[in-house]
Amino acid sequence: MSATVMDEPLLRSHGFRNLFVAGAVSQFGSQISYVALPLLAVTTLGAGAGEVGLLSALGTLTVLLLGLPAGAWVDRVRRRPVMIATDVLRAAALLSVPVAWWGGWLSMGQLYAVVIVVGAGTLLFEVASMSLVPALVGRERLTSANSLLVGTGAGMDIAGRSVAGVLVQLAGAPLAVVADALSYLWSALWLRALPEPAVPEPASGREPIRGQIAAGVRFLFGNSTLVAALVQGAMANLAYPLCSVLLPVLIVDQLGYPEWVLGAYLAAGGFGVLAGSSVAHLIGRRLGTGRATWLVGLAAAPAAFLIPFLDRGPWIWAAAAAWFVMTFRTGVNNVLLVSLRQRVTPDAMLGRMTATMRLLLMGAVGVGGLLAGGLGELWGVRSALWLGTLIMSVSWIPILLSPLRRQP
Repeated sequence: MSATVMDEPLLRSHGFRNLFVAGAVSQFGSQISYVALPLLAVTTLGAGAGEVGLLSALGTLTVLLLGLPAGAWVDRVRRRPVMIATDVLRAAALLSVPVAWWGGWLSMGQLYAVVIVVGAGTLLFEVASMSLVPALVGRERLTSANSLLVGTGAGMDIAGRSVAGVLVQLAGAPLAVVADALSYLWSALWLRALPEPAVPEPASGREPIRGQIAAGVRFLFGNSTLVAALVQGAMANLAYPLCSVLLPVLIVDQLGYPEWVLGAYLAAGGFGVLAGSSVAHLIGRRLGTGRATWLVGLAAAPAAFLIPFLDRGPWIWAAAAAWFVMTFRTGVNNVLLVSLRQRVTPDAMLGRMTATMRLLLMGAVGVGGLLAGGLGELWGVRSALWLGTLIMSVSWIPILLSPLRRQP
């Protein structure tokens, strides 16, 4: 990549700008549904802890079925049409929710089906999107690009979750879901003009898809650096839903707070990711990727133990502050470790590496959601919070014990 292109601001690049704008708006909408769908289940359909846990888990468990084929398929085809089609599919699925509510036949079964469809669409979209970034910006600028993408996503988390709590309270959860559907349609419009510099090699399309999948799995598990990042991420992803999935039950149903308090609590997590992603490149430059990820994890671990004490009065804000610290660590890791994964993976393998990682990482989120629901039904909401806290507090250890700790 030439010095002139290297010096050009990322958002002046036509391709990256379109990807950035499309993703930012759809992420804003996604965070509205992240709050609105569980609230709709709890307040309109009377869902309990087990049903809310299952609702959270289904979208991510979809990745277990589709993750590996999705990566091999994305490496065979043009990625822009895939992204546009999944945007339209997710919008249609979400629009069915307010239609069913207005018609009086909304059920938990329909909500389960919607989150499965949205989860499958999100899987394909993100595999395609992450596979395009290195070609759009060059590997030399991956950390800067990912810092911008993750930071903006965190900003959309803050805005979306904050707006969601107020929107649900003022207009109701069904109308809030409409906003998410419209955001996906906006994303599809912006992606129509997205250039696609990375075209899969024709030879890869003639290789049996089973062989492509196996090659992607072998590549990932043959690289000790990627394995360490995977284990750390899986532990964190198992812990986060344990600490968050049942919050609508605890904050709104049991403690009696209005919906905007739930939105504010979740928004604190968005601020944490935003702050962490904003300084990740500086921390990584000073400490190196490996040292930065485990040292930040170690420093953040004590804060996790405040989360299970979430209660009325000052305790809810103490728990929200702890949530900010934990998600700050997530922002740092998302920038540094995603950039590392993209740097060490050849272009022809990016879709499969990304999908295999996502299969295991999002599978951990799904398992965490199921565990949260089961523990909530058996021993109460706080049992899930305590297990999540314990896992989260030690999730930096796999990096410390691996070659990744010396990664520059």
